[in-house]
Amino acid sequence: MAIETTLPVVRSGSPQADHVPRRIIHGPQGHAVGGKATPWWLKAERRYIEVAIWAAGCNLRCPQCQNFATTYDGTGRPVTPQKAALLVTQARQRYQVDRMAISGGEATLNRPWLVQYFQALKTLNPDPEARLHLDSNGTLLTPDYIDELILEAGVTDIGIEPKAVQVATFQRITGIADATLAGRYLDTAWRAVEYVVATYSGQVFLGVGMPYNQELVSLDEVGEFGRRLASIDSGVQLCVLDYFPTFRRQELRRPHPSEMLNVKRVLEGAGLRTVVVQTTIGHFGPR
Repeated sequence: MAIETTLPVVRSGSPQADHVPRRIIHGPQGHAVGGKATPWWLKAERRYIEVAIWAAGCNLRCPQCQNFATTYDGTGRPVTPQKAALLVTQARQRYQVDRMAISGGEATLNRPWLVQYFQALKTLNPDPEARLHLDSNGTLLTPDYIDELILEAGVTDIGIEPKAVQVATFQRITGIADATLAGRYLDTAWRAVEYVVATYSGQVFLGVGMPYNQELVSLDEVGEFGRRLASIDSGVQLCVLDYFPTFRRQELRRPHPSEMLNVKRVLEGAGLRTVVVQTTIGHFGPR
């Protein structure tokens, strides 16, 4: 196939004016836990703390995809970014929250759609309390893309999930067989974390994500992940997800809470000060 990823210019000379991109989304709905870039102290509120939508499609092929019903939805009706922003704004008013999130799948796949979505969301929610939250695997978040999302579209919170440190581990988690492509994706995600810290510290809330299951990543690499992140900024919030059996990995065993608390100790021992671990009995944060 010949795949075109730029918008067509038909009449006005402006692709944005001639073509409105569309994406399949799930939601919006209230969310009581949030994502990677939801501050840890909100996760214990025991109430809805944000509204979220999930965009279908992903550039990774994780065999244990934790949201595969959304990721592989090719039959839903695609909506414009303006329509999605209106739905999320209405949900914000309904749930009486300030945080509005988008995840996936992978939200960054369709750049024109995502930028226009956040621009429309900002227009509909001009109040200073509004928080515009992006959760991403980070594999496409180049510095110019990050700048556009923050400076032109108003994103205030970004969650990035490099998933691993070693390329082989990244391949095992993501199902990307091409080592060169996997290496490029992994490098882009880590560079995105570095860039947000270096350029937007104090302006944008950054959260980093990491999956854990002993079948996917060793405790040694967990420590390596922690040391790498601590070398960038030891105060960055790290959320560790306890990957459970789903999709094509039904044989996985979900980590026990005690196992996740041990992961937390390993990461704190690596120098991180803000570690949140997801467990079957709730989230455990710095306190």
